[in-house]
Amino acid sequence: MNLKKLLGETPNTEEQASGVVNISRRRFVVGSATAGAGLMVAMQLPLGSAPAVAQDGATEVNAWVLIDPDDTVTIRIARAEMGQGTLTGLAQLVAEELECDWDKVSWEFASPAESLARNRVWGSFATGGSRGIRGSHQYVREGGALARELLLAAAGREWGVPVGECTAKNSVITHTPSGATMTYGELAATAATLSAPDAVTLKDPKDWSLVGTPAARLDTRDKVSGKLQYGADVMLPGMLHAAIHACPVHTGKRRSFDDSKAKDMPGVRAVLEVSDNAVAVVADSWWQAKQALDAVSIEWETGEDGKVNSESIQAMLEEGLAADDAFVGNEQGDALAALASSDNTLTADYSYPFQNHAPMEPMNATALWTEARCEAWVPTQNGEAALEAVATAAGLFPEQCEVHRMILGGGFGRRGAHDFVDQAVAIAKQMPGTPVKLLWSREEDQRRGYYHPITRSRMTAAMDEDGKLDALHMRISGQSILAFFRPALGDKPEKDPVVFQSVAPEGDHSMIYSMPNFLADHAMRNTHLRPGFWRGVNINQNVFYMESFVDELARKAGVDPLEYRRGLLKESPLALTVLEEVAKKAGWGREMPEGHGLGLAVCKAFGSYVAACAEAAVVDGKLQMKKIWAATDPGFAVNPQQIEAQVGGSFVYGLSAALYGECTVEEGRVVEENFDSYPSLKLAEMPEVEVSVMPSGGFWGGVGEPTIAVAAPAVLNAVYAATGVRIRHLPVKDQTLA
Repeated sequence: MNLKKLLGETPNTEEQASGVVNISRRRFVVGSATAGAGLMVAMQLPLGSAPAVAQDGATEVNAWVLIDPDDTVTIRIARAEMGQGTLTGLAQLVAEELECDWDKVSWEFASPAESLARNRVWGSFATGGSRGIRGSHQYVREGGALARELLLAAAGREWGVPVGECTAKNSVITHTPSGATMTYGELAATAATLSAPDAVTLKDPKDWSLVGTPAARLDTRDKVSGKLQYGADVMLPGMLHAAIHACPVHTGKRRSFDDSKAKDMPGVRAVLEVSDNAVAVVADSWWQAKQALDAVSIEWETGEDGKVNSESIQAMLEEGLAADDAFVGNEQGDALAALASSDNTLTADYSYPFQNHAPMEPMNATALWTEARCEAWVPTQNGEAALEAVATAAGLFPEQCEVHRMILGGGFGRRGAHDFVDQAVAIAKQMPGTPVKLLWSREEDQRRGYYHPITRSRMTAAMDEDGKLDALHMRISGQSILAFFRPALGDKPEKDPVVFQSVAPEGDHSMIYSMPNFLADHAMRNTHLRPGFWRGVNINQNVFYMESFVDELARKAGVDPLEYRRGLLKESPLALTVLEEVAKKAGWGREMPEGHGLGLAVCKAFGSYVAACAEAAVVDGKLQMKKIWAATDPGFAVNPQQIEAQVGGSFVYGLSAALYGECTVEEGRVVEENFDSYPSLKLAEMPEVEVSVMPSGGFWGGVGEPTIAVAAPAVLNAVYAATGVRIRHLPVKDQTLA
């Protein structure tokens, strides 16, 4: 995101190309009060004004950088950290331009309330869509570069020499002609008083020394020592604990409840109504609250949605496969006409189920409410949205509220929604002056999810006499996430472009294959269950549908699946490059033992190009995943080691979903309420993953989500190569593989 675009100004592309960036004085300005001491008003300090000094003695050089007298550099992070490494990657980008000593770098989360008061100085706090780094790399680099220039100017002032004679490196400013040096810690106080320059020069990527290296993560030591604090770890003086149960049918309401058995149980402080669909118990400990909540008898009003089951949902989706009306997401040529005139066609139906995010740390938030102020401690993927949720639920202005952002014990998109924050504040509001921590049970977390949308797809293709693909119609039948979050779409349906991720005509999720005639359309069929942005979102099913079907087409044409894809990727050289890489690494074409096979998958997602080749075997009817070779081209690679880890983790998540991830519905509610019925991949099942990070430069792609999409089709195409059994419906569990 360009700095000026963020501020509503027109970005100058010539600036970005040259590396010289004009700095808006509304952004990188120092505050007029002590950092962290309250809400701050953004202003430009004149020369000689007192520097901003944080409560721990560090000087705020600008919004992004605080420096201690001992040269410790603290970098503020606006995006969320949930294990993906965004925190370290963003710090690397700032530190690269700052020219500081990485061994002395620390971090802290930026405050959403302070950002609001300072004209959104840190930009977006939203962390999703694999945009943590690619959505903020420009302006965080500018923040580091500005701090560097202020330190250089401070050195020039202290020495009485031209700034051009000074250089910055490893947290030291050197006066080149004389060899004199001063450290950042010695210069920070002066730097904080200086006016920002009109422009800064960003380093050319070829000159990066920290970015592009496997720098050690900043949060690892505290994580392994147990020092790192998650939302569930919050403890405040006098804090009480809350457990909650909301209607398991998402559209249902609370009709009545009987708390006669619960209210006198040990430790119970209150049994409370929350909104119109939930009951909470507040107690001295969470277990006391949970035990008492189980003793509350609740009667729900669920209406017609309480009669919905998996069978009725599947019937609705089946109807959508053949419906006349559908939203067109991508159309090239005339696929329907080509199909109608062809005598060589292939049709296959696929399906993808509801799936829950199921992070290891259930939803939780701690809130402290008074008539004048509300504070909340929240593991959130969007600090600004959480602040808005707190203010709304508290009945206060955002300026009267604060969100203390916590490390997330998993997010995967779920913590971008803040229903649990609404509940925590609603409970705290009924216990004024007392901090209350709301922690969902695992069952509540499973019942009240924002699930991966359920869909089905009918793939129909026409091939010419040589087996080449002439036309392809991809019909998607299923939920729209945007129709839920933007109700106007649901009342008067409009096209949801997110449905067409990986098969879109252009952009971060564009179709990589070229053919004369292509049509992707969507028969919107929404259920009452809440859909959400589950990690990877719609690339997961769309790539499974596409890559499985392309494999089927290759087999029908009698052409090697790699060679068949080569023919379709003539206009997608970056996609072809990562595909060729995994095929080469896997030894594609080598003779395989009986019951073993190799499978391929490739796509463009979140701006990156990814591919996988899986080796799998089926022994006595059971799947054995031997090894996966993966390749990713994210354009620029900030930290290759983190990218490798993210790609490996993507296969854990993607294969868990492919093998086991399924939420079924009875009487309008999700059946699978814990990990006994909603399992994840076991360590013994996980194949070895060999990752090739192949940054080609020139663009910024995501790395957290893209690779998830190729996990299922690569493995299942390998299963077909091994056994001749084609799996078209996920999850794999309970299906016959031989």
